[in-house]
Amino acid sequence: MKDKNRRKMSLGARLAYSFGAFGNDSFYGLLSGYLIMFITSHLFNTGSASDNAKMISTVTIIIMVLRIVELLIDPFIGNAIDRTKTRWGHFRPWIVIGGSISAVILLMLFTNLGGLYQKNALLYLIVFAVLYITMDIFYSFKDVGFWSMLPSLTTDSREREKTATYARVGSTIGGGLVGILVMPAVIFFSAKATSTGDNRGWFIFAAIICSIAFVSAWCVGLFTREVNSDIRKNKKDTKGIVGIFKALSGNDQLMWVAAAYLFYGVAINITGSLEVYYFTYIMGMPTAFSIFSTINIFLGIFATSLFPILSKKLSRKALFTGCIVVMLLGIALFSVAGSNLPLVLIAASTFGFPQQMVFLIVLMVITDSVEYGQLKLGHRDESLALSVRPLIDKFGGAVSNGVVGQIAIMAGMTTGATASSITAAGKTNFKIMMFAVPAIMLLVSIIIFAKKVILSEQKHAQIVAELEKTWGKKFDKDNETEVDSDVTIPTPISGQLMNLSQVNDQTFSSGSVGQGFAIKPSDGKILAPFDATVRQVFTTRHAVGLVGYNGVVLLIHIGLGTVKLKGTGFVSYVEQGQRVKKGQELIEFWDPTIKKAGLDDTVIVVITNSDKFSDFDMMMKAGQNVQAEDNVLELKAKNEEESAIGGGQVEPAN
Repeated sequence: MKDKNRRKMSLGARLAYSFGAFGNDSFYGLLSGYLIMFITSHLFNTGSASDNAKMISTVTIIIMVLRIVELLIDPFIGNAIDRTKTRWGHFRPWIVIGGSISAVILLMLFTNLGGLYQKNALLYLIVFAVLYITMDIFYSFKDVGFWSMLPSLTTDSREREKTATYARVGSTIGGGLVGILVMPAVIFFSAKATSTGDNRGWFIFAAIICSIAFVSAWCVGLFTREVNSDIRKNKKDTKGIVGIFKALSGNDQLMWVAAAYLFYGVAINITGSLEVYYFTYIMGMPTAFSIFSTINIFLGIFATSLFPILSKKLSRKALFTGCIVVMLLGIALFSVAGSNLPLVLIAASTFGFPQQMVFLIVLMVITDSVEYGQLKLGHRDESLALSVRPLIDKFGGAVSNGVVGQIAIMAGMTTGATASSITAAGKTNFKIMMFAVPAIMLLVSIIIFAKKVILSEQKHAQIVAELEKTWGKKFDKDNETEVDSDVTIPTPISGQLMNLSQVNDQTFSSGSVGQGFAIKPSDGKILAPFDATVRQVFTTRHAVGLVGYNGVVLLIHIGLGTVKLKGTGFVSYVEQGQRVKKGQELIEFWDPTIKKAGLDDTVIVVITNSDKFSDFDMMMKAGQNVQAEDNVLELKAKNEEESAIGGGQVEPAN
């Protein structure tokens, strides 16, 4: 009962975490999208356009370099958080400290630091760089801690999914709301009525967002609780940049999808960051940017809901290519839309609509590349593979920050500029950088994905099937299991007992994976048959591998062909490396989902180190109904003379 209570999250804690996501993404939207616009259009007013341009160019390059440097620091931030041990937990102290300090410093960056740049430009640049990298590091502590905190809030997968959904809604609204409010709010709070606002308007808007980030960080710290569990005790250190590159070099599918996403990420970051400039300086309608931002939020939600339908009808390559082609059409229309607001909104929406689907396609391929790398390299690099996408996202944002500053200078969109002051040459330069360069990068992304990424859903299913055949063998080779006594194996699930030879799959029924038995399930709960360590949880959640303290290496496989369901209808309550007790729930599945897909729901239980045993005796007859934890199979350990001989066959009960 106590364990169940620890799994359950209160509504208040879930809402606090969601508010934390809202504040976190509001802050990031201000930092990544609108600090640069403030710097290029308002911060520097030396009275000399050339001096303004030099300061803008230098500061935006400093930001780009520091953000790239921060990528090298990220892994150390993860390790520092993992090693933190306080009465308040691993994550909450960093969320509160990082959120508070980063909010205060970002607000300082929305000032001219007391006019320091006019008194001593070099000193200003040094102070700005120190403040920016300090702010970025503390924000990273907060950001990494916040999203890493999710598994520690509850050990229940369903509770995690609910909390993650709340958080995703909060982050979507938070990030989108900044884009909706930025220009109307800045203009409203400005002392002078101008099309781009003034320093006061930008400062007040930044103060509002930074206050939300500050308060939301404290809400997470005060109203959530971390749950101690074996999952967290077994957590490994975060891998660094070198580790990521090693994973890329050995896993070609991860490398190629990362390369395609890199070109894509830089392209959308450049165009996306310049959209507010387009509305402000090309069209002269900065408040219309709010209309686009509002439309974009709803389109993103619609695209996310549309993805499962399209992914069933189209291959990943076709869907990826189709999405990029739609984005290219949006860019083409955008480039000729001029100041026609309806046409601009259609073009910008066409460009933005497929982006959520591209994100999901890339995420699926990267996730599937974990098993691809495991089969190819013989070891599993899940944390490394999944860290590639955030790394590329940050790199794309860093590059766009530096590039946008230079584009603003080239186009004349700096201090004092208005839509009427931008020359024809400036508009041309701006459009080349906003449309032509990203279009070329998107084409490169299509070519890489189409030519090099071969990891389809069908290919992944084949890989998982191959891994299931060989799973557990390496533990014997590495001498990780010792069997010195006879063992009794209970069934992990209730249902009708079957001989393994009755399973409608040659790989399992032949015993090539190992000896064992099968169950025609009467419920959907998989329990640990003995005390063990979880050595693998397949990403599709249809199978789990255990290494028992009794020396048994066990694979529990739910259904035949269920890898095709991609985890739909399955909930996992454990993670790799977790220690589990006999009777503890490992997986729950919804049997109607399997049957509706036309698949066999038989649960197969296989001892993959069968060569350690000489005899396998069924303790009950096939066809009998059994309850979870009933003993059904007796294993006799080999003596020294028998060890040189292969394992025996399962003997049916009399």
